[in-house]
Amino acid sequence: MVGQHFVRFLEGHPWFKLTWVGASDRSAGKKYAEATAWRLEGEMPESAAALTVFDSKPGNAPQLVFSAMDASVATDIERAFAQAGHIVVSNSRNHRMEPDVPLIVPEINPDHLALVPAQRCKRKWAGAIVTNPNCSTVTLTMALAPLAQFGIQRIFAATLQAVSGAGYPGVASMDVLANVIPFIGSEEEKMEVETQKILGTVHNDHVLPLEAAVSAQCHRVAVVDGHTVATSVQLYHKPELREIQTAIEDFRGLPQQRELPSAPQRPVIYMAQADRPQPRRDAARENGMSVFVGRLRPCPVFDWKFVACGHNTIRGAAGAAVLNAELMVAEGLVR
Repeated sequence: MVGQHFVRFLEGHPWFKLTWVGASDRSAGKKYAEATAWRLEGEMPESAAALTVFDSKPGNAPQLVFSAMDASVATDIERAFAQAGHIVVSNSRNHRMEPDVPLIVPEINPDHLALVPAQRCKRKWAGAIVTNPNCSTVTLTMALAPLAQFGIQRIFAATLQAVSGAGYPGVASMDVLANVIPFIGSEEEKMEVETQKILGTVHNDHVLPLEAAVSAQCHRVAVVDGHTVATSVQLYHKPELREIQTAIEDFRGLPQQRELPSAPQRPVIYMAQADRPQPRRDAARENGMSVFVGRLRPCPVFDWKFVACGHNTIRGAAGAAVLNAELMVAEGLVR
């Protein structure tokens, strides 16, 4: 499903053109239209449908490769491409927490790309691997980034995650309809450690993680697209409500400064309505690339609490990786 979102997101992209697709040897040699059943709305882009699928091995692939592979196979394949000189921008979880691999949300930690030269030197690679976070982590960290100036001490996050995050066929309808499933394998652990890495600081050839304590609880709900994250946060400094609202409304990053093609003008949008954000009404706005924050109010346990919502398969997956690649082009790491 993420691979199909890559195809859709890259259609008509001003900088990148999809010229190569790779999969398992079962699909190699087929046309893309024959090798996959299109599950997104609308029709498969004709430019992708006619592409021949190759085995996932380096060689005739272009320099820039997006990876949306299953974790069971991603490690060896991504490393082979990086060793052969390809820039692998990965949505897979396998390399995210390796010390010399950048885990990037471009508005938050573009400076973590400084790990790439160290990665190449250490591993003797001509290419590199750069990752984007787990889909729920993106929504959480984007919402927290404007608050970093106040010093983040503790974070508690409870998610309501869309079924599209489980891929296809995903969660059985009889399990999730009229129900809440309070377990998503390894999701809570990923949210906790990835948040600390993204909000951490680069030190030589690794990242010093944010020292804040992070606790997450993750739930699957009967929503098609859009992850909702209910968050409480304790801050070292004690801002007033209006200070936090202003920080959210004014938040911009390097992608906005550089006017990268996939960057939303406002990466985090504050909503004053009492019943927003909502995944069905908000997740797909701004081409699915913004995170929406609302219900900001005092927390009797920590300092403040709020609700954030983001599109899990776009900003949390394919769109995030494409924006990472655009940032790498802007920073001269992809030519």
